[in-house]
Amino acid sequence: VQLQASGGGLVQAGGSLRLSCASSRSHSRMNIMGWYRQAPGKQRELVADITRGGSINYADSVKGRFTISRVNAHNTIYLQMNNLKPEDTALYYCNSKSPYDSRINYWGQGTQVTVSS
Repeated sequence: VQLQASGGGLVQAGGSLRLSCASSRSHSRMNIMGWYRQAPGKQRELVADITRGGSINYADSVKGRFTISRVNAHNTIYLQMNNLKPEDTALYYCNSKSPYDSRINYWGQGTQVTVSS
């Protein structure tokens, strides 16, 4: 399974970006896809994830500003990021995993999001 992420960039505070992540194939019928981010000197953290059935989790820091969505037929997820803040600056990683088997856990290459103040 390969994950191809795109859509990062440089934006001013208050601006918007949309990230996309396409999986080369669906590795399980019940996989969870999501976005994580890692800022310099910090641990990687969950931003948002979504199941095939549409159940969603958001980090508290992005609730009300970010929206994750999914097109199962295309094994693709999106992250619409609005009202971006400088603290959202990080390398954003796409992830796809099985909720039943921890060995099934794939990462994309990361896309940089930089928010200037």
